[in-house]
Amino acid sequence: SMMGRVCPAPCQDGCNRNEVEDFVGINAVEQWIGDNALEQGYKFVAGASTGKKVAVIGGGPAGMAAAYQLRRMGHGVTVFESQPELGGMMRYGIPNYRIPRDKLAGEIQRIVDMGDIEVRTSTRVGDDVTVEELEKDFDAILWAVGCWTGRGLPVPGWENTPNCVSGVAFLKAFNEGRMKVTASKVVCVGGGDTSIDVVSVARRLGHIEQTNPTDRPELVVQDGFVAHDSAITAAAQGAEVTLTSLFPKENMTAAEHEVHDALHEGVTILDGVMPVEVIVGDDGRATGLKIAQCKMEDGRPTPVEGTEQVLEADMIVSAIGQGGDLSGLEVLDNGRGLINADSFYQVPDRAKHFVAGDIIRPHLLTTAIGQASVAADSINEFLNNQSHKKRPKVDVHHFDLDAKLEEAGLTPAAFDVAERGDLRGTSSGNWAIHNYEDRSFAEVIPHDELFLAHFAHTPRIARGEEVPSADDVLGHFHERLIGLDQAQAVEEANRCMSCGMCFECDNCVIFCPQDAVYRVKKTEATTGRYVATDYDRCIGCHICSDVCPTGYIKMGLGE
Repeated sequence: SMMGRVCPAPCQDGCNRNEVEDFVGINAVEQWIGDNALEQGYKFVAGASTGKKVAVIGGGPAGMAAAYQLRRMGHGVTVFESQPELGGMMRYGIPNYRIPRDKLAGEIQRIVDMGDIEVRTSTRVGDDVTVEELEKDFDAILWAVGCWTGRGLPVPGWENTPNCVSGVAFLKAFNEGRMKVTASKVVCVGGGDTSIDVVSVARRLGHIEQTNPTDRPELVVQDGFVAHDSAITAAAQGAEVTLTSLFPKENMTAAEHEVHDALHEGVTILDGVMPVEVIVGDDGRATGLKIAQCKMEDGRPTPVEGTEQVLEADMIVSAIGQGGDLSGLEVLDNGRGLINADSFYQVPDRAKHFVAGDIIRPHLLTTAIGQASVAADSINEFLNNQSHKKRPKVDVHHFDLDAKLEEAGLTPAAFDVAERGDLRGTSSGNWAIHNYEDRSFAEVIPHDELFLAHFAHTPRIARGEEVPSADDVLGHFHERLIGLDQAQAVEEANRCMSCGMCFECDNCVIFCPQDAVYRVKKTEATTGRYVATDYDRCIGCHICSDVCPTGYIKMGLGE
């Protein structure tokens, strides 16, 4: 539900359906599946208890994903969260019009409802609980603390200037409900998703003309105990909001549609420029940001002389990156405010310590969730005294034909090398799984191995969006995305070409000139075992492979 809304979906860029007409709307289908699961009250099922206890430090995307995976394996989990509520950056970093809070709460509750998950909020490990206590009380520890410290601008005038704040702090103050209005003129430096959220929120909040010094937005941002009175919003007017980026708009790291939405909402984007200096007034507050056009030299931006200009600003927000806060946890700090991880997401040279998420290196939410899954596997192996297995090239969960055959009562007969002797006749032996190779375990199926002519041109069913105009954006906080309904979600999912898998189209049976490929008897068929080959008839002509729409058939003979 959440990832279907906010993931930039790089998988869609690589979708082979792009070679036919357009990618499959994976995130749109995922959103419907997640929302439907919440509406129907579907439950997650935990594994049989192992008696092991794992401490998960951080209740954000990585921490909760790990808790889910560990409970499926039967391990007990205690989640330590420094904030009052679970959710991490999904709750305190991403605005509510992108992630509806009721849906977020529902997804979190589904995990907690798996049982044997103790949640300790408002508890900071390093202050309230020591590392030594965790090591004593738990069988394994996963660090998923995220990155909550925003980087300031490395320019003169930034340090100790009160109305110069980080994007992380700005969004946290808004998402906690404390910041109700912002400044009259906001300049944000960035170009990524965080900066887009900052400027979009600023346009929605607006500003008020007469501001008491105690109501200045920077005080709310910098002091976690200060909050605006809700009545202040009645006098809000539109704010002038500018986003600056080192890179051209088309090369900004923010999702393309988010950039377009920000422009539609009235944000001014100045690209190809860099900050040079914060202009500070006599009262010690910033009055503007000097910028200049820039060029890249050895991978670093350099200002172009003579192109400087000053942008007036009542608040300057830096959204150029973030780091971790490892105070009290210095033993884990790699010197850059992050925690090192090996290929199995274990902390090097620290037994039973594992790590996942932004605290390794800030990246996508989906990256954090994927790392949590791998880390949970590694923790499970550690708790079972197993050596870590080498991860496959394509590190995902795969269809398991062995398990499917067993489920269908078609388990192959026992095989004994000494008894078999001559292995000829494998194609007809009931002790072998023939005509099947799980290529997805080792490789991604490229589009040039597909028979694309099989697929009819079918336009993608896109989700709707309610993006306010510059005139209507003030106070517009309801969800922008309009999800697919069930019929649309099913129709869109049917556009998937099942790359690398058999979807029982019969092309190989129809086009084989030797009638060598045939349908398996219904009593012997199951998912993944639909056709077989009579190798006494097969001449290795490749036609079955050529007409296979999905690239499932790969020739091993006649090459």
